Amino acid sequence: MAGPPRLRGAWTAKIITLFPEAFPGTLGLSLTGKALDHGLWALETIDLRPFGEGKHKNVDDTPAGGGAGMVLRPDVVGKALDQASIGTPPDRARWPVVYLSPRGRPFSQAMARRWAQGDGITLLCGRFEGVDQRVLDHYAVEEVSLGDFVLTGGEIAAQALIDATVRLIPRVLGNQASTEEESFSDGLLEHPQYTRPAVWEDRAIPDVLLSGHHGKISDWRRETAERLTKERRPDLWRAYCARHGRDPEEDQEL
Repeated sequence: MAGPPRLRGAWTAKIITLFPEAFPGTLGLSLTGKALDHGLWALETIDLRPFGEGKHKNVDDTPAGGGAGMVLRPDVVGKALDQASIGTPPDRARWPVVYLSPRGRPFSQAMARRWAQGDGITLLCGRFEGVDQRVLDHYAVEEVSLGDFVLTGGEIAAQALIDATVRLIPRVLGNQASTEEESFSDGLLEHPQYTRPAVWEDRAIPDVLLSGHHGKISDWRRETAERLTKERRPDLWRAYCARHGRDPEEDQEL
């Protein structure tokens, strides 16, 4: 799919999918959509079906060894990956090739930040029972998971990963500073947010946020973020404490 004109060197997402019509989807809305229209990033879909075999352009076959479902063929996927590689740098640090898979490494904010600093990404959207392992091994495809659950295909996951990455590209967000204070930017969950009215349904904004004392506000936000992380994500809290040389069992008053 030919997208809007892009700026020279703009970060690009190439999507190998059986459903190119699923894109840009929500990526075409709001800030990511405006950035796409302005050429700050680019989107290219590669339809897997034309690479299929035979009269009916078959892209899958039955699992070796038996079992339910169908598996995407390595020869078909390989041709699509070859097409996607045209014009991309061979350095995988600059241009990762990723298969959306529930058995992959969990996606993280750090991963999105690393991808945003590169030139682009190629995402392979699976279907059915998955992709023949040989093509993943041959092309050294990185497997990444959106979470511990199974989707009918990789298209929704691909959009989520692209959204998380594109918003970190300079000039995509109106206020780039907002990415420095949100959840996971420093290893903690984000502190709660409030806005007007000052009192709603007998619930008031914490006084410290209306005090005008920036030092106290900063302390409150940090302490609240630490408390929420410790309560809701003990795994993140332990990792945060390890990085900062703290005992995860201390600070019981948080």
